[in-house]
Amino acid sequence: MRTERQVIVEQADEAARWLQVLARDGAADGHFVYAVRSTGIYCRPSCSSRKPKRENACFYDLPEAAEQAGFRACKRCRPEQAPSADPRMAAMRRACRQIEQADHGAGQAAPDLETLAAAAGLSPFHFQRLFKQLVGVTPKQYTEARRQARLRHHLRKGEAVGSALYGAGYGSSSRLYEKAGDYLGMTPAVYRKGGDGMTLGYALAETPLGLLYVAATERGLCAVGLADDAAEALADLAAEFPKAMRVPDQQGLAPALAAILAHLGGRSPHLDLPLDIRATAFQHQVWEALRAIPRGETRSYSEIAAGLGRPEAVRAVARACATNPAALVIPCHRAVRQDGTLAGYRWGIDRKRRLLAQERKV
Repeated sequence: MRTERQVIVEQADEAARWLQVLARDGAADGHFVYAVRSTGIYCRPSCSSRKPKRENACFYDLPEAAEQAGFRACKRCRPEQAPSADPRMAAMRRACRQIEQADHGAGQAAPDLETLAAAAGLSPFHFQRLFKQLVGVTPKQYTEARRQARLRHHLRKGEAVGSALYGAGYGSSSRLYEKAGDYLGMTPAVYRKGGDGMTLGYALAETPLGLLYVAATERGLCAVGLADDAAEALADLAAEFPKAMRVPDQQGLAPALAAILAHLGGRSPHLDLPLDIRATAFQHQVWEALRAIPRGETRSYSEIAAGLGRPEAVRAVARACATNPAALVIPCHRAVRQDGTLAGYRWGIDRKRRLLAQERKV
């Protein structure tokens, strides 16, 4: 857990970075990037784009760290092309390029930890620790994320699944299909078609918190949310899955609805339903940490970050909570600020307050 001094230093650092962003300080380029939660985009400090509200801005040492947290590079300022001013950051970015440029096809493996560390002039232990601190994930997790990105690229180009599989570095089709649901949310063949032909069943149920909606593929739940009415619920699903066929399945999803309603009513303290959702490696880590928080308890964003071995990644944890696609199943309402006050909630701050109050009473 971070000390009070560490929190003060981090806040002062962020305040200084925010002033550099407001000033469009070109001297800050290469030292950090800033990301905007409301747009999902990250920029150089000197970017000429419209400045966000302070509460929507967060900061990352490296572009790769912002991308691991789910942000996309700004097409105006091209922050991913800015050279790093800090030699340590430059070394970690060179390691990322080694991983990305390695030929994972033709049976060649990605560079191992020892190879990457030697190129950076560090011991494997210190290299791994610095890489995770600055990039947000381990070298192994970054390698897997890049392999997944190559797979999506090959499939979007229209390549056959077999060709895309080996081009991305997967040694067997069974390994690909075993992992596909974690980051595609559908089979590779369906993803290759842009999601066309994918069928989602959905169901609705009234709750004291509003209208509960769930949607599922054959693999598991892909969306769980709360809305004011059916029109809003269906609009949310259409925005999340624009190319999928969405069909009512009240009967088929009745067990999932019953489990969630029982959980809301305090009759089932543990909610463990199969999920079929897409996420970065870091988002998965945060969501698993959220699912481990006992009912009736909360954790601060900083405590969650520290528990993941990333005490500096408080903003990234908050971002992962904000992009949670499965309310209640992934209990992001149990994440609060350092002082215990409530921060934003995708389904409304009032619902977050009522959920926590209800869990503490039962």
